[in-house]
Amino acid sequence: MTPPEIPLDDLLQEDRRFPPPDTFRKGAHVSNDAIYAEAEQDPEAYWARWAEELDWFEPWEQVLEWNPPNARWFTGGKLNVAYNCLDRHLDGPRRNKAALIWEGEPGDVRTYTYWDLHREVSQVANGLRELGVQKGDRVAIYLPMIPEAAISMLACARIGAIHSVVFGGFSPNSLADRINDAQAKILITADGGYRRGNVIPLKRNADEALSRTPSIEHVVVVARGWNIARTTQTSLKPGRDLWYHDLIRGVPTRCPAEPMDAEDHLFVLYTS
Repeated sequence: MTPPEIPLDDLLQEDRRFPPPDTFRKGAHVSNDAIYAEAEQDPEAYWARWAEELDWFEPWEQVLEWNPPNARWFTGGKLNVAYNCLDRHLDGPRRNKAALIWEGEPGDVRTYTYWDLHREVSQVANGLRELGVQKGDRVAIYLPMIPEAAISMLACARIGAIHSVVFGGFSPNSLADRINDAQAKILITADGGYRRGNVIPLKRNADEALSRTPSIEHVVVVARGWNIARTTQTSLKPGRDLWYHDLIRGVPTRCPAEPMDAEDHLFVLYTS
């Protein structure tokens, strides 16, 4: 039997409701029913109230432009994710508090205060700009779970570049597919990483992927440690590759945050 055709307009204005079972409702993380009631009664006022908790370079003109099925939020407003994550905390006592605490393999520990994180994010952002990265450019991030992964994401956000994180366990083919689809011009990777005690040769995998990714102009490589460097025998391609520590060496520790529209892209994330 051929299923009945449903007009597209009917699908765009779906008003059916499917209540969740009681067992699911009991596990919901809603501490105050008044919050939900407020959002349901006046969604625009509700989200405007929460948006005011952020720092904006320019205020929005309209909370929501709704033209089904398209929605545009906070039109006219200008802000920056990295600024809201870091800069707004630098003038008070929080600047010297821990913003990032990392524990990795094999027992490595690093702690960054908001001040520390702001400095390195700004250095990476300035370094990326020196490599020609501009607002709207794509940067692929193929790193293990190390602080430089978060730093790279924030650095991209700071200058308006769109980052695309690729899981460090993915194959060269999967990495190449994602780089090509995003048309990334920069790849940030590492010489290697640890996973359950084993060394993952990230740079070697990246080199294999880069043989078929014509959009990549530069590769930034984080030196994960002497043991990984010895195990993976990492090599750099002259004119294309550079070490992360060379990218930020001598680079200014302040980088103005790029004002971004509320609807500008922040990242591209692919499913597996």
